[in-house]
Amino acid sequence: MFPAGPPSHSLLRLPLLQLLLLVVQAVGRGLGRASPAGGPLEDVVIERYHIPRACPREVQMGDFVRYHYNGTFEDGKKFDSSYDRNTLVAIVVGVGRLITGMDRGLMGMCVNERRRLIVPPHLGYGSIGLAGLIPPDATLYFDVVLLDVWNKEDTVQVSTLLRPPHCPRMVQDGDFVRYHYNGTLLDGTSFDTSYSKGGTYDTYVGSGWLIKGMDQGLLGMCPGERRKIIIPPFLAYGEKGYGTVIPPQASLVFHVLLIDVHNPKDAVQLEALELPPGCVRRAGAGDFMRYHYNGSLMDGTLFDSSYSRNHTYNTYIGQGYIIPGMDQGLQGACMGERRRITIPPHLAYGENGTGDKIPGSAVLIFNVHVIDFHNPADVVEIRTLSRPSETCNETTKLGDFVRYHYNCSLLDGTQLFTSHDYGAPQEATLGANKVIEGLDTGLQGMCVGERRQLIVPPHLAHGESGARGVPGSAVLLFEVELVSREDGLPTGYLFVWHKDPPANLFEDMDLNKDGEVPPEEFSTFIKAQVSEGKGRPHAWAGP
Repeated sequence: MFPAGPPSHSLLRLPLLQLLLLVVQAVGRGLGRASPAGGPLEDVVIERYHIPRACPREVQMGDFVRYHYNGTFEDGKKFDSSYDRNTLVAIVVGVGRLITGMDRGLMGMCVNERRRLIVPPHLGYGSIGLAGLIPPDATLYFDVVLLDVWNKEDTVQVSTLLRPPHCPRMVQDGDFVRYHYNGTLLDGTSFDTSYSKGGTYDTYVGSGWLIKGMDQGLLGMCPGERRKIIIPPFLAYGEKGYGTVIPPQASLVFHVLLIDVHNPKDAVQLEALELPPGCVRRAGAGDFMRYHYNGSLMDGTLFDSSYSRNHTYNTYIGQGYIIPGMDQGLQGACMGERRRITIPPHLAYGENGTGDKIPGSAVLIFNVHVIDFHNPADVVEIRTLSRPSETCNETTKLGDFVRYHYNCSLLDGTQLFTSHDYGAPQEATLGANKVIEGLDTGLQGMCVGERRQLIVPPHLAHGESGARGVPGSAVLLFEVELVSREDGLPTGYLFVWHKDPPANLFEDMDLNKDGEVPPEEFSTFIKAQVSEGKGRPHAWAGP
């Protein structure tokens, strides 16, 4: 509907004349309807029979008030009532527009206060009366309830009811805001609420879409802040009011909860929460990334989390597979980094939102933990941790039989496998497709006793599908130590089986079953395995 702001009222001191009036009122209550001598009343008698607990403001001369009343004579006969007309009295007090007795009787009154006033004739309609309504020299009795008071010098009054400890930004002119509100008149009568509409009120601030008082009352507000905003009528709906719910010249009170704020010119905001030391590589467009995230609205409402699925979110970045704001926010991140990414709606899900958890025009906040990333063009990264002190004349090469220890983990430190669990080094023939390609590459060129760190991208490890205990598209970190090496067979003698070789290999190669396998028979056997797709000769020319 419309935006408004919280006011803070201070109890105003009454002028000397009003203080004297209170004394007169107290005396009047003691005298009743006549003076001690039995003569006519000299002043208004005021009985304050209902005083609200909170009275932030009292009526003073020159204030504009709205009130209901019943007017009767001494015998109880009613001569006038605003209730009968279903119309409040709306008028300025203390400037001669009311009978003197009413002017005096309203002074010092609080909103929602109820008073009984006894007005002597000389402060009412005197010896003339009011033709057809009030006879001459009539004492008048009024039952009054005050519903509103304001002054032309008033401004918007803002009271902060709750301010969150973290305030990423405050509302400025030109911002787009989403907020909830309850709207009441000054006497507490409710006229509107966003909560009954099932959604926030969404609008621009300072662009003429709101009443002026709400435009002012929202300025400087933080997401998650609660305010009470009191708006005088000339900054609200003025003399005309609004429909049947807001009467003319009504002060408005709004209790506002700001959900979020952004500006159409906003860019993605990044905040590094934790940056691991020694970041040698940052993510760029075209990289494939695995990350965890919690996604929330600006007021803290959680709408999604990868942790709840116990699985990272895996995607290419900078290629349009995710919302533009996240595409931008993930670039430049380090492996292991934690960062907060704040995304304005025009870089997220826009005016329409998505599903039932992300409303239209919502600012999104992601707390992201980057697990790893790689590029399809990546090769194995090799870093030597230590080498033996003695001269190393021979290093591992394709075809060598090697024994090595290893620890394998994810880049976030999650331990996957280690040869130390088996109490013996791992064994492999390099180039025989017995280990993943990246590890095979990383073990080549090593000296016995050398220790290396290998970073193996998933396309040289277990790929998109992963393996038992290894997530899909995971970059692997190996620490390897070469224990021993043995030369492989000469060129041309290495044969690579696609599956496990026959259990009785010699018997299979002995084609004529004479207990011998001459070169001709061996060659025939090998060609048969190749033609049947069971293996292939390894074409290599040495290191």
